[in-house]
Amino acid sequence: MNLHELPPAGLPLAGLPPAFQARMQAQLGADFPAFEAALQQETPVSIRVNPRKMHYVTTGLEQVPWCSEGFYLAERPSFTLDPLFQAGAYYVQEASSMLLQEALKQTVNLTRPLRVLDLCAAPGGKSTLLASVLHPDSMLICNEVIRSRVSVLRENMDKWGYPNVVISNHDPEEMSNLAGFFDLIVVDAPCSGEGLFRKDPDAMQEWSEANVQLCSARQKRILTAAANLLDEGGTLIYSTCTYNDDENTENIHYLTENGFRSRPLILPPSWNVVEKESGDAVGYQCYPHRVRGEGFFISVFRKTAFTAAVKLDARTFRSIRALRPRETASAMKWLQNPADFSLWEKPNGDVMALPKSLEKQFLFLDSAIRNKGFGLEMGQFKGTDFIPSHALALSTAINQHLSGVSLSKEDALHYFKKENLIFAEPVKGWQLAKYEGINLGWVKGVGNRVNNYLPKDWRIRMDIKEYV
Repeated sequence: MNLHELPPAGLPLAGLPPAFQARMQAQLGADFPAFEAALQQETPVSIRVNPRKMHYVTTGLEQVPWCSEGFYLAERPSFTLDPLFQAGAYYVQEASSMLLQEALKQTVNLTRPLRVLDLCAAPGGKSTLLASVLHPDSMLICNEVIRSRVSVLRENMDKWGYPNVVISNHDPEEMSNLAGFFDLIVVDAPCSGEGLFRKDPDAMQEWSEANVQLCSARQKRILTAAANLLDEGGTLIYSTCTYNDDENTENIHYLTENGFRSRPLILPPSWNVVEKESGDAVGYQCYPHRVRGEGFFISVFRKTAFTAAVKLDARTFRSIRALRPRETASAMKWLQNPADFSLWEKPNGDVMALPKSLEKQFLFLDSAIRNKGFGLEMGQFKGTDFIPSHALALSTAINQHLSGVSLSKEDALHYFKKENLIFAEPVKGWQLAKYEGINLGWVKGVGNRVNNYLPKDWRIRMDIKEYV
């Protein structure tokens, strides 16, 4: 089942593991009955809009208090069958986890370019939020340890459409060549998932005391590796979607004993976020009976220890070469601000656009880690013809004056089923398929036929009859 198509969930009390109940009774005391009751209510539905693709109408929606682009929906629609979702106009994100935006606003200078690592990035909720609030000349590396989850991360970042993003697939301990490189690291750590019990009952079935301890140890290992990658004075943000102190307050206390100083936040009492202390560290816990959201914990730190940065003297990219001048002139026409980019070609012929402001950092990154993809994928040349990529169609860097065809919702859904479209007027050459002014992808008119260039892996498989 698609994650965004999960039905509204309420959890019967009888399904809670007894050991978990005992833990929460000890933690919440008199608040425990309210917590129980909240788990039997429907999960709140929330989205976060893309500030560079403002096509989703938010008029009349209640805003998430701690996120300027976050909004609650009255009910859960079929996100998969919404063309605006497929085009990256918004991301479906649990409201409590959007507290990351407020943490960033209070502790990070977002007006200057930063080197940023989202260390446990898939499926992309925190990464899309980071991309939205960072200075456009920042480098954002979205790393996912588990290879099978990289494709969904890449798809979500392609939809979001920002050209300053890197997708990587490394265990944190494999990234030692980036020691001291980052100004900001976000560790949304893999956890026991207690905060997702009513949203995802499978998380409840997997819960155990042993798994809590396993998660806590894994998180400590991840934080230890992350600490080495951060520059002195840099910011580390640690978060989980769980409640227990073994994974939360124990680990933030560990950070204060290993070269980090806790950064308190000032949160309005009306938000009902609970402050939790552990020694010199402070974190912030969202409970479903106190906030309109799920369980979430977040804590912010400044690194006080020194880490010697690795210096790599890379002068050329490993496997890409500058695009030939004639092809460069042709490909640049597809970009809104071509002077901001340099163009490169991979061995397989893929053309990439790299932001010039980040070119030296991409060069360093290319020499430091292996499993990564960076730059905007533009497309390929077939002879003198340029075949544009789907990522280019969704990119915020695309030329806004390219030809396009407007689709109804019915036609847009047929497009996402990867079906051929029929137009009343002839369609010639490459055209951007659009819905309510937002780019969906490419079609191409060839004679009397219009070819659909949606990537096969992006095709939706749900029945659309009741939606058209």
